[in-house]
Amino acid sequence: MTTKRPHIVGLGGTGNASSSTERLLRHALDLCQSIGATTQLFDGAALDLPMYAYGIERTVKAGALIAALRQADGVIICSPGYHGTVSGLIKNALDYVEDMAKDENVYFEGRAVGLIAVAAGWQATGTTLATLRSITHALRGWPTPMAVAVNSAQSVFAEDKSLRDQSVAAQLAILAQQVVSFAQMKALHELSKAAGGATHTG
Repeated sequence: MTTKRPHIVGLGGTGNASSSTERLLRHALDLCQSIGATTQLFDGAALDLPMYAYGIERTVKAGALIAALRQADGVIICSPGYHGTVSGLIKNALDYVEDMAKDENVYFEGRAVGLIAVAAGWQATGTTLATLRSITHALRGWPTPMAVAVNSAQSVFAEDKSLRDQSVAAQLAILAQQVVSFAQMKALHELSKAAGGATHTG
């Protein structure tokens, strides 16, 4: 009994292409790839969308985001903490998930969602993570037990912009493993159900 490689979609970043947020998300997605997943990144530029509104024609970028999320077996969201909460860029992108309200798998139904919050101070990381968890619950996703709070005021990256904080690296590895493992277990469960149904229909 085999399954396809799980596909993990990452959302995160800022208007700055070299932001800590985007680098951490890329690192998490690389970890997902290293344990057998395929990945797709929507960075700050890809998430620079018109303000969400019902019933209007979607831009190409908005359509690409929703198409990817519909195919996702798991999701990782990485937001900066702006003024103690999720940035407007990330919140607006997540508002577009409303386009999945009438899908068979509504919103993030049946998918693990890994959460990362990045801020220049611990208080904002905590409140941002709490907001991300609330949004994920509202979207029927399963927040992974491991969520990662990163204080960017500390020396998280080396001069070459690689991740130097081993504690953060270890937490991201756990988060990636949980997102991918959940997707793999769900796929095996679906295969098992399908095989059982086929056995009993003869």
